[in-house]
Amino acid sequence: MEDKPANRQERRAARAQGDLDAAAFLELAGKFIDVANRENQKVPATQLHMIFLFAAARYNAHVAKSVMEVENHEEFVEHMVKQYTEMLRQHLADPGLG
Repeated sequence: MEDKPANRQERRAARAQGDLDAAAFLELAGKFIDVANRENQKVPATQLHMIFLFAAARYNAHVAKSVMEVENHEEFVEHMVKQYTEMLRQHLADPGLG
């Protein structure tokens, strides 16, 4: 997620190049949440949350190995665990979630 460019035209140009500002980041995350909510009509949330975690781990491993070409896998894992831990803590502390 990149810092927000100064004006709408710059934000659109940045998005076209694949750079996400905070709004675009949250919008895209919302699409994944929408998929989870749709699937939750058929799959219990107690199973679905682990399915999404598995999928995220699989995709992140692909990005690390094939896109970023990370050599130190353990360092990458530690970084991702810290990122996930912070995100999870922030969401658990959100009084609007529930």
